[in-house]
Amino acid sequence: MSISRYFNKKTISISNQKNNHISLLIVILIFIFDRLSKIKIINFQTDNSKVYINEFINFDLTWNTGIGFGFLSSSSNLIYNSITTLIATVIIFLFYIIINSKFIDKILFSLVLGGAIGNFYDRSTYYAVPDFIDIHYGNFHWFTFNIADIFITIGIVVVIFKDLLFKK
Repeated sequence: MSISRYFNKKTISISNQKNNHISLLIVILIFIFDRLSKIKIINFQTDNSKVYINEFINFDLTWNTGIGFGFLSSSSNLIYNSITTLIATVIIFLFYIIINSKFIDKILFSLVLGGAIGNFYDRSTYYAVPDFIDIHYGNFHWFTFNIADIFITIGIVVVIFKDLLFKK
């Protein structure tokens, strides 16, 4: 192997390692931001009252046993444990994808992973995910969600649009 080839591989390896550290930092920051928001709302809303922000947004704590936006909610332990196992598998797969992706994909999948770990932590700790952001217009209410859901959604939507728009 020539010296220039050796140094080129070494540079790529160092660059990829730096990008992995950036991805890890993003995941950790999203997890912390998500945890702090949930701890604050859980401690504040112990009496089940809504917090009025403005005419379009309230903070209203609900406990979600399903996946994103309350889909697949169930009181069945079998369904809950199956969903939790599936989420754990997706989290492991996301680690693999991030390690083997290009920089922009690392960032986007890190957004998803940070949110997924935040919600998985809640599923493991509380056996439900605290959702509290209630966006509404008049009597129409969107699904109640949390900070982790925001990052998961942004990451997935941008990945889809990026892949559709820049398909080779």
